[in-house]
Parts: sequence; C-alpha cells; structure tokens
Amino acid sequence: MIAARALRRTRVGLSGLIVIFALTAGVATLGTVALLGHPAASSAKQVQQIAAGLHCPVCKDLSVADSPAPLAQQMRREIALKLRSGQSADQIRAGFVAAYGDSVLMSPPRRGVAGAAYYLPLIVLVAVLIVAIVVLRRWLRAPRADPAVADSPPLSSSQRRAVARAVARLREEESG
Repeated sequence: MIAARALRRTRVGLSGLIVIFALTAGVATLGTVALLGHPAASSAKQVQQIAAGLHCPVCKDLSVADSPAPLAQQMRREIALKLRSGQSADQIRAGFVAAYGDSVLMSPPRRGVAGAAYYLPLIVLVAVLIVAIVVLRRWLRAPRADPAVADSPPLSSSQRRAVARAVARLREEESG
C-alpha cells in the first residue's frame, strides 16, 4: 500500500516535470521568435509580396506582380532597388501611394471613405444584433392573450351583472 502511494506520487511528479519542461520549451521558443523575428524572406520573395499588394496603373484588376505591362516590370525593378537600399515595405508602398494615389493599393486604406469597406460591415452587424435583441425582448415581454378571450367583444354592464349572478348561483349550489 505504501509502495503504491509512493508510485502514484512519482507518476504525478514525473508528469508534472514533463508539463513544466514543455511549458519552458514553449516559452523559450516564443521568446526567441519575439527577439529575432521571423526569418528574412529572400529579396525576390519580398519584391513579390510588395508587388502583389499594388495595382498595376496600366492593367485593369491586375497586381504589379501579375501584370505583364512594361510599367509593372519597371515598378518591380524599382521595388527591388529600394529593398536593396534598405527601405522597408511600408516605405516603398508609401512612395507608390505618393506617386499614384491610394488607388495603387490592392486593398483600400483604413481611413476616409475607403475605410468604410472595413468598418461598415461591422457597424451593420452590430446594428442588426441590437435590433434583434430589442425585438426579441419586446416579443418575450408581450402578454399573451387567451385566444378565446381575444376573439370575443367586451362585455356590456348588463352582461357583467348576469355573469356575476350566474357565478353567485354556482357558488350557492356548491356550498349548499
């Protein structure tokens, strides 16, 4: 019996050590990634990623990465040159926006009228939820009328007196 208890304690202790080791390894991995960042993408991959986020000014509905137009090829070369000179992807995008306007971006900016593309669906969803909650609460609070009573017209004073006399007679018969 004592040996069984000691064995259980050892198993719990061993599983606890494994959990602690796994958590420590996970935290160390997350810390390393946070300090070092994700591995740098190759230059061609970075050019492709930036170019994929820009509209070709010549072609309709094509990104700079997908467009065969000479202007798109020139823009890809310019992206590569700017990356080699040390500019960040955000700086490169900002340069193209300054040259061509917001329309050069594949996704609209999150400000101004174009920001409505991001925020309007959320606003509509919240409004629909609020209306649904209000309607549901009113529906649940509404008194339910008895169908037999709801269809009949209101009683006149003589009818009420007749009902009261009939109820009184029924009570007399029950008690007597």
